[in-house]
Amino acid sequence: MKIQTTIQKWGNSLAIRITGPLRTIPHFTADMPVEIEANKKGLIIHPISQKRKSLLLTEAQLLKGLTAKKAHADEIADIHYREFEHDE
Repeated sequence: MKIQTTIQKWGNSLAIRITGPLRTIPHFTADMPVEIEANKKGLIIHPISQKRKSLLLTEAQLLKGLTAKKAHADEIADIHYREFEHDE
């Protein structure tokens, strides 16, 4: 599909409005992340897949068997005086 339109000034940038079939055929929606490829002939705009990457472990699996001792909550930090910011 081809249409003709005009590049317009938008603040300090340039903009092209994506209207009608240009937005419905690739299923563009407001706030959709896209990837824009530029070359000497022009621009190519691709929607970015919104597939959520699954985590390898669930929160429950990560916390299984965790105790205060294993989390080192039993240790008290002993901050050395040189670790504080001070004027010399």
